[in-house]
Amino acid sequence: MITISTSDYLSDLDGRQPVTRKLQELIDLASQKRAKLIVDPGIYLTSSLFLKSHMQFELSEGAVLLATTDESTYPLLFNRVAGIEMDWYPALLNLIDAEDVQITGRGVIDGNGPYWWEKYWGTDGHGGMRQSYDSKGLRWACDYDCMRLRNLLVMRSKRIQIQGITSANAGFWNVHLLYSQEITVDEIQVDSYHPNSPSTDGIDIDSCQNICIRNCTIQTNDDSICIKSGRDADGKRVGLASKKIRIEDCHLYQGFGLTIGSEVSGGIEDVWISDIDFHGTDCGIRIKSSQERGGFIRKVHIQRLKMENVRYLFHFYLNWNPNYSKCLLPPDYRGPIPKHWEKLLSASDGEKTKVSQIWIKEVSAFFDPSVTKVSRLFHLVGYEDLPMKQLYFENLDVRCLEYGIVRYVDDILMDRVQMSIEGKRQPEYDEYDVR
Repeated sequence: MITISTSDYLSDLDGRQPVTRKLQELIDLASQKRAKLIVDPGIYLTSSLFLKSHMQFELSEGAVLLATTDESTYPLLFNRVAGIEMDWYPALLNLIDAEDVQITGRGVIDGNGPYWWEKYWGTDGHGGMRQSYDSKGLRWACDYDCMRLRNLLVMRSKRIQIQGITSANAGFWNVHLLYSQEITVDEIQVDSYHPNSPSTDGIDIDSCQNICIRNCTIQTNDDSICIKSGRDADGKRVGLASKKIRIEDCHLYQGFGLTIGSEVSGGIEDVWISDIDFHGTDCGIRIKSSQERGGFIRKVHIQRLKMENVRYLFHFYLNWNPNYSKCLLPPDYRGPIPKHWEKLLSASDGEKTKVSQIWIKEVSAFFDPSVTKVSRLFHLVGYEDLPMKQLYFENLDVRCLEYGIVRYVDDILMDRVQMSIEGKRQPEYDEYDVR
């Protein structure tokens, strides 16, 4: 294979001068020649880059793609953000309508997170755009209006391999797989944890098919790995399910856990999760939706989990965070209504999310009371008029502080479940992740 090295074309890579144009020219050349582009060690200050079909992109150890904070250099791209199709920034590194691409190496994609986090939360971690929107009763709109950078976007692409790289300091989601198929993500590191890093999901699988996530290590300040398929009326309009998903042999540290939802309007099915270690993660397995979101979650197979100091082992809650999930204009609002607001405000058909056929087996869990004061085995809450159905727990050996809550569940089966519950339910822990 032909190889092209950035060191033959670029010098003085100290992260002070932008190199977007030259780096994109080398990417285009590698695609034309079906070559490998080797990004040699150095700091590459850049805006959005777009990989093309039939190429390899090797981010060498010591190489850093560093996102510029000059927002005027980022184009707008019509794509999906948190379940809604709208114009938003692309990622720092993008594959759009591409096929047969490999991204490899031990280098780093660095989103320059503190700039974007401050844009959302302000300099003190409590203000910024979020405080302004909260004060106006517009909590649900802030995440969409505050455009922040993802690190890696794969959209409408197929036969893509991502291996070995590190995603750090994302402004928004780290790795977003969207409307794509036949994607393997192997041995990547996600390092985006900070107390004020909002919505820094690790890996989001969004209306995709035939996806394999394996051997990844993730710490973040939101969902560690998440499966989605669109939000409300817009997600139903697109109508693309996430299915044939395999997640295996991963280590999850600080973060919100392995999650399905909350954007599930297109449906999620045929998911296989195995051999996951959780270390101080907020949740183990998490399912979330909201009233009238619709869609379905079914045929989810989960096995061989190890949980150490996990706060909520199984957190299934189908009316998650109403202030974010339920979009209503304040009665005194007199401002403009952008197109993406219209989508968020679109009347729902009233359909609730159907959850069924969840198999969970071979789980071991323990907690150290000196480390965590929250340790709940179950928080399983469906809808009163549409309970979750067919939840099967087999061969569990768990030690928790409290048993928790089980409400609106039909046909829950427990076989060889050994549990040690050391205390009573603490109602102050019934609410989780209301931001």
